[in-house]
Amino acid sequence: MTSTLLTGIGLLATQDPELGELSDAALLIEDGTIGWLGPRAQAPAADRAVELAGRCVLPGFVDSHAHLVFAGDRAAEFAARMTGQPYTAGGIRSTVQATRQASDQQLRTNLARLAAELLAAGVTTFECKSGYGLDVETEQRSVRLAGELTGEVSYLGAHVVPAGIDRTEYLELVCGPMLQACAPHAKWVDVFCEQGAFDEDESRAVLTAGLAAGLLPRLHANQLTAGGGVRLAVELDAASADHCTHLSRSDIEALAGSNTVATLLPLVEFSTRSPYPDARSLLDAGATVALATDCNPGSGFSTSMPLAIALAVREMRMSPAEAVFAATVGGAKALRRNDIGQLTVGRRADLTVLDAPSYLHLAYRPGVPLVHQVWRAGEPAWTSSALQ
Repeated sequence: MTSTLLTGIGLLATQDPELGELSDAALLIEDGTIGWLGPRAQAPAADRAVELAGRCVLPGFVDSHAHLVFAGDRAAEFAARMTGQPYTAGGIRSTVQATRQASDQQLRTNLARLAAELLAAGVTTFECKSGYGLDVETEQRSVRLAGELTGEVSYLGAHVVPAGIDRTEYLELVCGPMLQACAPHAKWVDVFCEQGAFDEDESRAVLTAGLAAGLLPRLHANQLTAGGGVRLAVELDAASADHCTHLSRSDIEALAGSNTVATLLPLVEFSTRSPYPDARSLLDAGATVALATDCNPGSGFSTSMPLAIALAVREMRMSPAEAVFAATVGGAKALRRNDIGQLTVGRRADLTVLDAPSYLHLAYRPGVPLVHQVWRAGEPAWTSSALQ
């Protein structure tokens, strides 16, 4: 076992409430985990040292909501929205057709490209959903391919009802043969609980079937309209209710009194010109908030967690510290993980190094590529081209 000391850290933002933020710090990596952290002057010896020259170190970002297995392009749909056409869930069906026609290798190549973009943006753990197959074969291969790159795979057969299929018959397929084919390759079951997709009763049926198959629940809730999605998430102790754009006071109180994380996706509001979620009310009520990219070909085709953080600060009234916490600890909680999201002794050494003295620059300098290095399980996983 070899050890690595990261030294000369200008600001070590641990995201641990007890440790807080350390200046002029160092961090020791041993066997893929954090072995020590503290003032640089007190650093222990190590087999090798990496000088970071005053840069800021954060936990690796945790992206708890992404749709990366798909084919095709919906740039024209985006252009139409920018000229006034409202966003609806209907565009999903055009991606379904392209995804069904794509080969495994085409899907794998696109998935790997987007995963590499996430890594370059500082994301060390990401969740990935199916949902662009909507038949047994394509949903099964979607979760299988996603599982090649992440252990956080969600079965989203209940994305929308495909064109030309009876609604009742499709729901039976999602809760039966499709679930049976996908469950061995997935950890989570997800559903789009929304007008134009699945109502509250249908969503409950999908999630309870998934629970019976050994999957854990999460769901798309209250994105386009106020509805029962958040209440259903809390009822079923779902790990996360995602979007949360249209919330009542009772929704906020329910989230604040539960284990369910409110995962906010500001890149979608940016891309659809929709109202941003009320992050301030959620935080003030005591709810746990996560930030994620929701990278997908329709409503938000971006892998930039730094941009999501900047939007959360500028448009959702989160402080920079709150936004970074949501993109790290919040994301880990949305995946019910306690080994990532914070920099403390014994956790995985998943780190994002910024070419900046502080994480404040993520919002202060929006759009600037500030990720300098990414470490995953104690090993360099990505380095900016300036260093290559």
